[in-house]
This record gives sequence, structure tokens and C-alpha cells, in this order.
Amino acid sequence: MSSLFKTALLLVALLWASPSDVMAQKATSKYRCMIQMTNYMGEGAYVVISLINPKGAYEKTLYVLGPDKEWYNTLKKWHQFQSKKPSNISAITGASVTGGDRAVNVLDIETSKINAGYKLRFESAVEDNKYHAADLEIPLTTAGLSAKSEGTGYIRYVRFSPN
Repeated sequence: MSSLFKTALLLVALLWASPSDVMAQKATSKYRCMIQMTNYMGEGAYVVISLINPKGAYEKTLYVLGPDKEWYNTLKKWHQFQSKKPSNISAITGASVTGGDRAVNVLDIETSKINAGYKLRFESAVEDNKYHAADLEIPLTTAGLSAKSEGTGYIRYVRFSPN
């Protein structure tokens, strides 16, 4: 009788789960993101990869290349977003990347965002050099994720592959 009661309670709990509980279990896809930098002169570049919603606003930080918080303000537009809606980015932060080098990181992207009007923005900055608010923007589509995309600043190109 007690196991039947426990099963009934579990069923009731599952049926009455709030929408936020269900949303917490969003399906994600992992993509390996390779960033090839141009042969610029100077310090390591700080690069932020952000999810941009269909209205053109920042929605989420996917990865930060650059470990020192004191330099995050050089990524002006992203830093403004991050300051207004702070989130813990420690698990998605890595080393900066220097001229001519490449970085490979894994991004978790919500599957529902693919082919839904979103894009990925790559913002870059190098100490004592120019800041690029949109060094590269890639439509978050299956075609965009399978193409080689050229940057306009410190990023030469970006390629994705399923992880």
C-alpha cells in the first residue's frame, strides 16, 4: 500500500509541475566552435559569444574568452547587458586568444532557438586597440552553423561542428 501511495504522489507532483519547472529542462545541442584569429599585433583578444534574440537584443552569454573581469568593460555593449542582467559566467569563461591563434570551445545552444530568428554575435576587444561590437554575427540556423563565417575585426573566421 505504501508504494502505491508513493507512486500516486509522484504522479500528482509530475502533473502539477509548474511551467518554470518544465522550462528548466530545455533541450540543448552542443556545438564545437572554432575561432581563427587574424594576425594582428597586440595583447590577447577578449571575445564574447552572445545569443541575440529576433528583436536584436542580448538574451544570453554563451561563452567569454578572457579570464580577467577587470577588462570586461572593454566589451562595451555586452558589458552593459551583463551589468543590467548579471549572470554567473564562471563556467563559460576561458583564456583570451592572441593574433594568429585559434580557440576551440563547446557551446550549449537551446535547440528551440535554432531556425527561430536568433543569431550569434561575436564581440571583440584588444587592449589599446579598436573595439568591434559585432566582429561577426551568424544567423542561428542550420545553414549558419554549418558554414564558415568571416569576421570583420580580430576574428578571421568561425566554424561550428556538432559535438
